[in-house]
Amino acid sequence: MTTRNVNIKMKILFIGDVVGNPGRKAVTEYLKQIDKTPETTYDFVVVNAENAAGGKGLTFDIVDQLLAAGVTAITTGNHVWAQKEIFDFVDTTPQLIRPANYPADVPGRGFTVVDSADRKTKLGVINLAGQIFMNRYTNPFHALDSIIPELKEETPYVVLDFHAEATSEKIAMGWHADGKVSAVIGTHTHVQTADERVLPQGTAYISDVGMTGPHDSVIGSRREQVIESFLTLMPARFGVAKDNVRLNAVHIELNAETGLAESIKRIQYQL
Repeated sequence: MTTRNVNIKMKILFIGDVVGNPGRKAVTEYLKQIDKTPETTYDFVVVNAENAAGGKGLTFDIVDQLLAAGVTAITTGNHVWAQKEIFDFVDTTPQLIRPANYPADVPGRGFTVVDSADRKTKLGVINLAGQIFMNRYTNPFHALDSIIPELKEETPYVVLDFHAEATSEKIAMGWHADGKVSAVIGTHTHVQTADERVLPQGTAYISDVGMTGPHDSVIGSRREQVIESFLTLMPARFGVAKDNVRLNAVHIELNAETGLAESIKRIQYQL
């Protein structure tokens, strides 16, 4: 755990990429468990759930389930459109966002402002996708700079989910955003990194928060199917694995006055 100072008041839980039914169950169980412990009560819970429906995409029922479990905001990534029914509710669900650096006429929103459970505090949440080894998204650095002023008019607390493949791009985003947002949380690779820190200007950072789902797998998929695909070079449909279900997350604490980070701590919880 890296710590900056002791003036801590605001707590955020960011849960890493939820994969399938095992991942959804892990989120629900973990939130029920911590709800019984006042010292671990969070002001906001943010979850990346772009793989929550059978390994890819989201459905209305899954979004409803996560929100009912206590999730404040749901971020996504390059698999956001995998389930066609998302087009029926993405524009009418303010807690759900997709990468902001899609073209302007794409459905949904790339950032949002959500209320805490007691409705006394607001959190700005931004979703951006990287460009390296990813789809042809517009520049995420420029997108971030254009979004921040609008969010800062409503709240000093702003979290960025940077859904990217390349570690270099994620680290660069962390430095670019240092002091501008409360936290930069990397998602997409499904492997939790050990580089969590509070950057010099007060932004909490981690290259990848990890995966919530079956860890006896290949980033959530059944390992025998993935290995067979590597051996044969033939296309295959990968099912969601079942065993060794874990929740990966980070616990972030912010200065209530400045909105900057005081600490960030990795979490690994096994079902």
